[in-house]
Amino acid sequence: QVQLVESGGGLVQAGGSLRLSCAASGRTFSNYPMGWFRQAPGKEREFVAASRRSGSDTAYAGSVKGRFTFFRDNAKNTVYLQMNSLKPEDTAVYYCATSHTFTIATMTSEKDYDYWGQGTQVTVSS
Repeated sequence: QVQLVESGGGLVQAGGSLRLSCAASGRTFSNYPMGWFRQAPGKEREFVAASRRSGSDTAYAGSVKGRFTFFRDNAKNTVYLQMNSLKPEDTAVYYCATSHTFTIATMTSEKDYDYWGQGTQVTVSS
């Protein structure tokens, strides 16, 4: 069965950096959509970054574009989210997700994903 395990979250000061990891198992993920979402307390889960397949362009939410970088390490079957210039508003639980199909209708919608990790907490202090 497909499993996704996030790690790398923690507490950082504003302006700092973190790298989140999502270790995948159950299949090879290079040809499948992979995405990062986040959910802050009292907020709906929101899109952060995603790509349809390895080597494809990555989409970013406007709030993180230029600060966050999504990339894949296919040899490790792992995807990452490098987060730089962190802001307090980035505080949230971050989730990685994938789909059981190669093609999804809307990459930025959580409804298009079938498998989710448990999440990792990111806290950015002011």
